[in-house]
Amino acid sequence: MPVPAGFMDAPIAALAWTGIHMSPWKLIGLTGALMFGSRWVVQFIASKRARKPVIPRLFWYMSILGSLMTLAYFVFGKNDAVGILQNLFPAFTAAYSLYLDIRHRGWNRDRAEH
Repeated sequence: MPVPAGFMDAPIAALAWTGIHMSPWKLIGLTGALMFGSRWVVQFIASKRARKPVIPRLFWYMSILGSLMTLAYFVFGKNDAVGILQNLFPAFTAAYSLYLDIRHRGWNRDRAEH
């Protein structure tokens, strides 16, 4: 069954009772923003447990996924150059940091520390 044109911009019918226009693109953008912001909670919990500053690998995964989701929202849903620029660089930075983490400490770093 083909997806109708404009499907990603149309309001989600199941959420109409809220009175908020929530399209699939907006849902992707909000989920990405929440993921990108909540990575700091992950970092806080890991540092509190270790009693020293720690950046767990999950922080980088959440950074990449959150950046890519919000980037997709701004590219395809909103077509907003400011949002695109704002989310393009963190995605590359997080991907490079994850690459360095894996290269320096190996794939099973987080498992070995527990």
